Amino acid sequence: MADAGTRQPVGVIGAGYVGLVTAAGFAELGSEVWCVDIDAERIARLQAGEVPIHEPGLAELLARNGARLHFATDLDGALQHARLLFVAVGTPPTHSGDADLSAVHEVVDSMPRDDGYALVMKSTVPCGTGAAIKRVLATTGRSGLAYVSCPEFLKEGSAVADFLHPDRVVVGDDDDWAGQAVVDLYEPLEAPLVRTDVASAEMIKLAANAFLATKISFINEIANVCEETGADVVEVARGIGLDARIGPKFLQAGLGYGGSCFTKDVSALKLLAANSGYHFQLLGAVTEVNELQKRRVVSKLQRHLGSLAGRRVGLLGLAFKPNTDDMRGASSLVLAARLEAEGARVRAFDPIAEAEARALMPQLEYASGALEVVRDADAIVLVTEWPEFLALDWAAVAEAMAGTLVIDGRNALDPGAVEAAGLVYEGIGRAPRAAPDEPLRGATSEAAH
Repeated sequence: MADAGTRQPVGVIGAGYVGLVTAAGFAELGSEVWCVDIDAERIARLQAGEVPIHEPGLAELLARNGARLHFATDLDGALQHARLLFVAVGTPPTHSGDADLSAVHEVVDSMPRDDGYALVMKSTVPCGTGAAIKRVLATTGRSGLAYVSCPEFLKEGSAVADFLHPDRVVVGDDDDWAGQAVVDLYEPLEAPLVRTDVASAEMIKLAANAFLATKISFINEIANVCEETGADVVEVARGIGLDARIGPKFLQAGLGYGGSCFTKDVSALKLLAANSGYHFQLLGAVTEVNELQKRRVVSKLQRHLGSLAGRRVGLLGLAFKPNTDDMRGASSLVLAARLEAEGARVRAFDPIAEAEARALMPQLEYASGALEVVRDADAIVLVTEWPEFLALDWAAVAEAMAGTLVIDGRNALDPGAVEAAGLVYEGIGRAPRAAPDEPLRGATSEAAH
């Protein structure tokens, strides 16, 4: 990696998923990095060498570059050493669905009047935020501060690899020193560069996430039609994904998308359009499909088991995706709530996200492992496709269960292996593989006919 003496030092404001990965990534590239967060407990843990989030490869990256990483709760060190200040604070949705920019504005308000600094926006913000911030800077006598939009495209679970091997770097600026300085920081990664204006850079981020969310909702709609027609959505996705204009990614039918980014950014873009006088009809449908998809598993269970009152249902996985402990927007939140509302007894296990899940769903029964989840269960649902669930001994699962129903909420299991153990497999958008008049073990006669 580059020698620190040849690299711009940087400040990173915010030590969450984006900020911490960004700080570690720039340190790996050779920059001295001052990472700032108002959460004193988080900073203390980082100073002690602890990593407060689960992200594969991040602990190793932080440890390897510890000498170049400095953590603090105030901006003094960052302002003393760095001209480029990357903003990576949270922009969660408000009750109206708009992005909450209060943390962003707190950062702007804390900036000095001295020229020579640049705010580099990593946080996902609505299109037009940069222009608004520049107006604020101008009216408060700080027009000498530069502003750059450099949206992040990090996926939880592979964020370190995404930083070090990006498929593109987007830099929106006023064609000034700050924009070029950001370009130079990323130059060693040799990624395709999109250098554009600030508003376009902001829109690229929102449009990218909205399109991916649309692709997921589309394949889930196709999956629902497949269930009515006898087609297999896995085969359909494979067939259409070979078209270079479509591509295979994000064509995995399942329980719908989750996480903080897609849900928040789709809502933010839809409301941005509405606030500008345009009705973005497509994104309304994308959101509706996604919310309904999380609930369809309940209907599948009822079709097989009849009333769910008193039934024991095991949930394999709780995080919104594998390789993260993030529960924001997780399908398990909706699914568990709906099952409990139907009177089911829900037991769950997640190898990483249990602490976060307990804070959100303290009423659930939590198991210590997958086989404990399935013990005496009338049905189990794969919610998060952790590798250990895909490698389960299905004969042992069948012996432990009271019933036989396995709902594959991610189309990630091997149907043949599940059925070879004497279990009944049902995926998302896949034709039922059990005879419709064959009663399930533990099913009521009403459910069987």
